[in-house]
Amino acid sequence: MAPNTIFIPLCPEQLGGLSTPRVPAQIADGTGEDVLDNLASVIDSMGRDVTEQFLKGAKEAAKIAKLMGADVAIMKDMSPSCGVSFIRKDDAAIEGMGVTSALLTREGVHVISSDAISEEDVRHYSHRR
Repeated sequence: MAPNTIFIPLCPEQLGGLSTPRVPAQIADGTGEDVLDNLASVIDSMGRDVTEQFLKGAKEAAKIAKLMGADVAIMKDMSPSCGVSFIRKDDAAIEGMGVTSALLTREGVHVISSDAISEEDVRHYSHRR
């Protein structure tokens, strides 16, 4: 690992005010991009609209990334917050980003799936500064 590499673990859903553990949620009728554009919502398995918490968490994560000068985020695919290439919808993988990954991408942060990252990737991105 590069000596300049700093990892900041965070959970956008917790930053948005949701508890751990929490019931699963999914993006209804779209992707994280659509949530950011007010075209879709995030609904948990109890039928509650948790869009506000997902948006708040994404904005808080983006603030932290900006404050820390982060240019790369390692995210977890299949998540309605952190999905990079895929999000889960009714137990199936669909193409698209989660809410936080979509916002970070709009803010110029390169998002990488934790499923696809290697130590070489981390070294590469940590030396771009």
